Amino acid sequence: MLGIIGGMGPGASALFYDMIRSKTDASCDQENLDLILLSHASMPDRTEVILSKDETRIKALREKLLEDAIFLQNAGCTAIAVTCNTAHCFVNMIEHEVEIPFIHMIRETAEVMASEFSGKRVAILATDGTIETKLYQDELSKQGVIAIIPSEEIQTLIMNEIYGYIKSGKPADEKTWMKIEEYIKAQGCEAAVLACTELSVVRRELSLGSFYFDPMEIMAERCLDFYAKRGEVKKRG
Repeated sequence: MLGIIGGMGPGASALFYDMIRSKTDASCDQENLDLILLSHASMPDRTEVILSKDETRIKALREKLLEDAIFLQNAGCTAIAVTCNTAHCFVNMIEHEVEIPFIHMIRETAEVMASEFSGKRVAILATDGTIETKLYQDELSKQGVIAIIPSEEIQTLIMNEIYGYIKSGKPADEKTWMKIEEYIKAQGCEAAVLACTELSVVRRELSLGSFYFDPMEIMAERCLDFYAKRGEVKKRG
């Protein structure tokens, strides 16, 4: 049984569940993957906590995530997925304190990018918190991929797309997104990582093409690989 720590935000978690369902080769209810979706929507904003540099707030969020992971472990889950890129800063702090593995979105994505873009420039589109922690920069660097971070102006547009539109329940702003895409391609990037799960929603709404890589989709694939090896589910394709 897969444990999902979600609700950060709810729309992205719902999309992740749909990814798991649509990628499963099931002809009846019973052939789908057993899972628990813990939608912890009241979890403090991860970017806000990271940028505050307040050790008390950082420790409190770490403990909340650890409590969720232990809850899922005790409920019988055999692996955990966290549907928030920025939260992986805290996953890195707690994973050694849990007996079951995390399907680590950032590491899995870095491996995929390395297989196609070693030595090449790849844009990281993420929250300020994810950029600040260098989660993707460090993992991609280990894999020989050159991570490109947006300018301050473009980063402001990305944050507005995430918080001003998707997290606010509004549809993605295509005009703004075209400005972002024009910029990253002008920087010589051969691909872009949608390193925020709200940007996975943007990808769906705007039908973004193969230039963009979605870590949440990669994590869904890896979750199904994990459980297919255990004989608990069949994966499409």
